[in-house]
Amino acid sequence: MGVARGDERGTTERVLSLLGLLQQRQIWTGPELADRLGVTPRTVRRDVERLRALGYPVHASQGVGGGYQLGPGQDLPPLLLDDAETIATVVSLLAGAGGAVAGAGEAALRALTKLDRVLPTRLRHEVRAISDSVESFGGGRAPVDPEVIMTLARACRDEVEAGFDYPSGGDLRRRRVEPYRLVASDRHWYLLAYDLDRDDWRSFRVDRMAGVSARTWRFRPREAPDAAAYVQEGVASRVYRHQARFLVHAPADTVRAQIPAAAAVVRQRDGGGCEVLSGAGDLDFLLMHVVLLGHDFEVLDPPELRTRCRALAERLLAAGGHPAAVTGGGRQ
Repeated sequence: MGVARGDERGTTERVLSLLGLLQQRQIWTGPELADRLGVTPRTVRRDVERLRALGYPVHASQGVGGGYQLGPGQDLPPLLLDDAETIATVVSLLAGAGGAVAGAGEAALRALTKLDRVLPTRLRHEVRAISDSVESFGGGRAPVDPEVIMTLARACRDEVEAGFDYPSGGDLRRRRVEPYRLVASDRHWYLLAYDLDRDDWRSFRVDRMAGVSARTWRFRPREAPDAAAYVQEGVASRVYRHQARFLVHAPADTVRAQIPAAAAVVRQRDGGGCEVLSGAGDLDFLLMHVVLLGHDFEVLDPPELRTRCRALAERLLAAGGHPAAVTGGGRQ
């Protein structure tokens, strides 16, 4: 004789309730769980076996202080969150993704998009209200509408085209893109996407977007550059009039700790040194920043920067009372 659908549903709901209880407290006795679930201790033992068959490591111990305990396993099983826990988790991810923890931005966005699949409508309004009530100070990241972040994250996840208005030459112009990754720096969110009108990869500041929407047109993903590296190089170098490369005779980790990620790209080189790529509107400005790092360095590019080095050195010597003629012409 088969088991009725109602009995199957009741068993599933009870097992999920048991899992939720085990995740709330370190240890439960059999009678406590039976009382909470309204069943017999024998049914609790059967439901524990069902959880074990699903991969949850439920341990049982005898004697005083013994009971059932959910232990760590080789894989992370699904977690059951109540409404309050879900809201707190989503708000925390929205507020801190890609922030203080190195490498956490992409993982946080993956977690957000997974929660987004199952987040009830009634909780979306609470998440938005709480997110809007959180502010920061002291050079934090530029404020971005959480709905915009989620719209772009869904578009990246679902591989559908996105559109938005973006400043260009003093005007807002509509851009059609194939979104690839969201990247968070210490100050801004960026979208790396393939610009369909310009037929090339571009990075866009999310706080400058308006009218963000996802379309139903799906696309086949292209071979893409490394998202974080592409955005960092664009922010630190490509947007400026002058770009320069230096060989700095110091470990890359040491130099990275001295320069904000948005100001330069630092790459490890063989022999213990590192390459620093940066940009600015003025070559002397770049030189002074590298000088102030306090390490020996060499100019790699551009060639005219070597001339600026000599001119700046003679100017500094003259300022210090050294009898050297100032040469090299004006600033570039």
